[in-house]
Amino acid sequence: MGHARDSRYAPRHDGDVLRLLDAQPFAWLVSAGGDDAAFTPLPLRTEIDTDGRLVALRGHVARRNPHVARLRRDPVAHALVIGPHAYVSPSWLDDRTQAPSWNYAAAAFTLHVDCSETEADIADELDALVTSMEAGRPNAWALPEMGERYARLAQGVTALRGRIVETRATFKLGQDEAPHDFAQLIAGLASGGEHALVDWMRDFDANRAT
Repeated sequence: MGHARDSRYAPRHDGDVLRLLDAQPFAWLVSAGGDDAAFTPLPLRTEIDTDGRLVALRGHVARRNPHVARLRRDPVAHALVIGPHAYVSPSWLDDRTQAPSWNYAAAAFTLHVDCSETEADIADELDALVTSMEAGRPNAWALPEMGERYARLAQGVTALRGRIVETRATFKLGQDEAPHDFAQLIAGLASGGEHALVDWMRDFDANRAT
């Protein structure tokens, strides 16, 4: 796994990146370089190996999406994930000489993407995505309820598996703040409704060296 450019903001372990992807599965898939750069927003699922390591990201796109042809020519792509983030205002601090900042959790993955249009791979991808997103919902919906419409849907889908070549994750969550300032920033962010970011900050603060 790669690290943030500033080691203070690096993930503590793979679990931080997995948590980010679980909370924010919607990402940008980017193929850059040349004259035919392609950008596709899509939900991504994690693939974990038997040792609990994140090894791939899975998803699907419309078969007619030009990005599919781009990936077949050049399978190297990048997935970009932005988690909770917010402006950090010096107005919350006693020390108003501090500069404003932005706290966030984000990750970028370099992938080697395989495209598949086999019936089995498409069925596995669609079923896994629906099952994960419907889990815990009252009156949860299941893919077989589509009936005959499913076959038409599947014919227009390409399944993707992106083997992770490199991960660069940054968790800038106030690790460098003095305890008094940190508490004031937490209060300010919470007052603005940034509860997801506050949860991340508190979690990282509980584990930082004092």
